Amino acid sequence: MNRELAIDADAAARRARYGRLPERIRFEDMTEETQAVPSGGVNAAYDPEGSWKYYSCLALDLGL
Repeated sequence: MNRELAIDADAAARRARYGRLPERIRFEDMTEETQAVPSGGVNAAYDPEGSWKYYSCLALDLGL
């Protein structure tokens, strides 16, 4: 009997501390569909002024 009372007391303490679980979130609410842009075209054009954004040089990063 003491074991049952201890389990019930533990369950009551957990319920008092944490309350209940949050409501379930549907999968449809967690995802978003967007139209894919076809590859090539304007997005694939070479932009010499914007190419510095993708250039990585350790000496420049360290300020040498």
